[in-house]
Amino acid sequence: MSEFNVSEELKKMPQTPGVYLMHDSHDDIIYVGKAVNLKRRVSSYFRKSTKKSSKIESMVSKICRFEYILTDSELEALILECNLIKEYRPKYNTMLMDDKAYPYICVTVTEDFPRIVFARRMKKDGNKYFGPFTSSGAVRDTIELLQKMYQIRNCNKAISMEEGYSFSGNIKEVPKINGRPCLYYHIGQCKGACQGYISKGDYRKQVELAIKFLEGNYRDTLKELEEKMQAASAQMEFEQAMEYRDLINSILHVAGNQKITTHQFEDRDIIAYAEEGNDAVVQIFFVRNGKLIGREHFYLTTVPGDTGKDILTSFVKQYYSGTPFIPHELLVQTEIEEPELLSEMLSRNQNYTVKIVHPQKGKKNKLVELAAKNARTLLEQNKDKYRREQKRTVGAVREIEELIGLPGIERMESFDISHTGGIETVASMIVYENGKPKKNKYRKFRMKWGQGNDDYVSMEEVLTRRFTHGLEEREKLDAEGREYELGSFSHFPDLIMMDGGKGQVNVALKVLEKLGLNIPVCGMVKDDNHRTRGLYYNNVELPIDTHSEGFKLITRMQDETHRFAIEYHRSLRNKKEVHSVLDDIPGVGPSRRKALMKYFKSIEKIREASVEELKNAPSVTEKVAKSIYDYFH
Repeated sequence: MSEFNVSEELKKMPQTPGVYLMHDSHDDIIYVGKAVNLKRRVSSYFRKSTKKSSKIESMVSKICRFEYILTDSELEALILECNLIKEYRPKYNTMLMDDKAYPYICVTVTEDFPRIVFARRMKKDGNKYFGPFTSSGAVRDTIELLQKMYQIRNCNKAISMEEGYSFSGNIKEVPKINGRPCLYYHIGQCKGACQGYISKGDYRKQVELAIKFLEGNYRDTLKELEEKMQAASAQMEFEQAMEYRDLINSILHVAGNQKITTHQFEDRDIIAYAEEGNDAVVQIFFVRNGKLIGREHFYLTTVPGDTGKDILTSFVKQYYSGTPFIPHELLVQTEIEEPELLSEMLSRNQNYTVKIVHPQKGKKNKLVELAAKNARTLLEQNKDKYRREQKRTVGAVREIEELIGLPGIERMESFDISHTGGIETVASMIVYENGKPKKNKYRKFRMKWGQGNDDYVSMEEVLTRRFTHGLEEREKLDAEGREYELGSFSHFPDLIMMDGGKGQVNVALKVLEKLGLNIPVCGMVKDDNHRTRGLYYNNVELPIDTHSEGFKLITRMQDETHRFAIEYHRSLRNKKEVHSVLDDIPGVGPSRRKALMKYFKSIEKIREASVEELKNAPSVTEKVAKSIYDYFH
């Protein structure tokens, strides 16, 4: 790289809006900022007469070069700044450590017979969404309660409408019968919409009642259930009355969880923070329809010199730029930078203006003080635990980055092969993000190219299939304008960790080269006692401190990859063992196998049974009984 002359480059800078990126001596991005006037803003960092905080002075001392991206407006610059901070996670930007997707309750009102379902993202698909909620368990409990209360279907059947005739001979729309009614219909928890047992209009009334409940209107529901309970009790249907009583108690429990209620049915988030050293906690209270439905806290890493304004501004930018639903009002503990501009950015995808308010007195201020008190308590209670966890996860990843000289590692994938003498060969793929396992992203593969003892061939197959699927998904997602994170295989790793040395690494590199991909590959090398001793990277085996957090993370990944592969292999092997005993008998299929096992309890008793005894088992004819007897004798 040619010598970077700061003075000359500053003279060339335009006086327009944009984003600037500061690089250090290793060419890592250490800070991202935005400006209305790029030249004026960036020049201020290098002007000696400008008073700077300790944080800025430390950053400026490490700047070796800078670059910038022009935008058409300050709003565009703000959006780009948020995206680049999330992408590069610069050292001198205050960073939000948690990256969570909060659940929603979705009512599929676009369907003829709507369902109430769990959703991770709020989409613009015409359906009704409620949330976000902080507890997945609470969301699922609420959905189950509503389905039971209002007898709303929970199946995935596509119920289409067709023309039919009423008893009077008039043409009307009726549901097209779709299979047989499920168990929920028979136990009275579904109206049988798939069979046409309830009209579209009557079913919609039930759905509207569920929506009212989700909007916080419990009174009508409670009144209706109490009337039904009294009626059932009067008719001596005590079991039915008890069911209504239990539903009433469930509703009272849900309603009782609303810690704060206001007479205004507003949606707002209350945001406050607490800090100590380089640690900070931000506490949010979620208020929906005037009720506090939950709270959540987030840990941030700060740098010396960060103020409360810096912390809350960074948090609001990072958290709400990735959240589909933003309430009408954000109450913040301190003033944030450029609240009008930030409000404009947050309001872009909403049908209303998002207000950012710093209350000074009154009820709103008391709510903010309550959130701040919670933040201080959390920081005090959990700072040591959090530091240990950070060291064990993110800190371990940073040690691996430093060892192999590869910055910016977030997602790592590891692969392993398992078989018994070349039979039932399978492979596992595990995923770690920021040093933590992401089990919902694990994948398992059953070999299709052929069975055998050659682990290299099996590894070539699994890697080829994994990344070919990913490339195909990326092409499809690109065409639909959707993010790669939405696919099963389209999100590629920053580093591949192979359970082995040079041979396994070369197999991975061969597959990646063939597919035109450039992803770094490491080998987790083991010693003669099958213990990790180092990493193989760029044709060099790098020794690693066996007491370091990085080493412990590598060991955990190896063990997890191995465990996941072996469990899958064992499950297939066990299925094959059961299959070889019963399913090879002529006339015995899966249904008869289950009936035989249920009747005789064990293979040994089936083996010892006579033809007459075998005939007594459900669905076993004389011909099949003789076939079973002949097989064992």
